[in-house]
Amino acid sequence: MKDLIENTLNRVIRENRLGGQTTYRTPLFGYAYAGDPLFKQLKKAVGPNHLLPSDLLPEATTVLAFFLPFTKQLVESNRKHPYVARSWAAAYIETNDLISLCCESVATALSAQGVKTAWQQPTHNFDPVELCSHWSHKHVAYICGLGEFGLHHMLITPSGCAGRFGSLVIDLPLSPSPRQSAQRCLFYRQGRCLACVKKCPSGALSQEGLDKQKCYSYLLDVDAYYSDLGLCDVCGKCATSGPCAIID
Repeated sequence: MKDLIENTLNRVIRENRLGGQTTYRTPLFGYAYAGDPLFKQLKKAVGPNHLLPSDLLPEATTVLAFFLPFTKQLVESNRKHPYVARSWAAAYIETNDLISLCCESVATALSAQGVKTAWQQPTHNFDPVELCSHWSHKHVAYICGLGEFGLHHMLITPSGCAGRFGSLVIDLPLSPSPRQSAQRCLFYRQGRCLACVKKCPSGALSQEGLDKQKCYSYLLDVDAYYSDLGLCDVCGKCATSGPCAIID
C-alpha cells in the first residue's frame, strides 16, 4: 500500500496538472503510528488546540507525511534577493495548491481500496491570534521520521529544509519510519552558523527563540507587496540562508 501512496504522489507531482511553474527535487515520505504518544505532546509543543490523528479520523491507524523539496535554483533566487523573491512567493502558493491536489489524489486512490483518509489544508489552519497551528505538518513530519528541528524552527530533512510538507491520516496500519537521529543544524551540533538568525529581515528570530507575532507581521507585509499573486504571507529567508536549505 505504501507503493500505491508514493506512486500516486510522485505521479501527481510529476504531472503537476495545476500548471504551476515551481519544480521540485525528489519527494520524501515518512509514516507513524496514529497512536504514537508524541502526537499528544504536540498540544504542549505547538498549542493546546492541536488536533490528534483520531480527531481527523476516528479510525486512524497511520499518519503519513511527505516533503516536497525545492530546487537549488529557487533557493538561490530567494537567498540572493534583497527582499523576498517573487518566484519564492509564487512557489508558496503553487506548492500549497499542489499539496492539496496530492492529498485529494491519495484519498481517491485509497478510497478505491476501501481505505478511509483525512487531511488538513497545507497552511492557514492556525489560530490568527495565538498563531498556533491546529495541525502542524512540520511537527507531524517530525513524528513520521522526516527530520530534526533546527534553530530556525524549520524541520531539516535529509534533503534540507527548503520545501513544503503535507500529511494525511488513514485507517490502514502501515509500518512506521525510523525517527531521524542526525542533527543537521550546525548551531545545535557545533555551536556555529547562525545564518538564519543573521538573515532574518524582521529580527523575529534569535538564539533565544522566535517572536511569532513579529515574524507574521513581516509576512503580511510581503503578502501586501505581492498582492497580485494571491495570499502569500511568506518570507523563507531562514529556510534558504544557510547550508541546511539544500542537502544533497
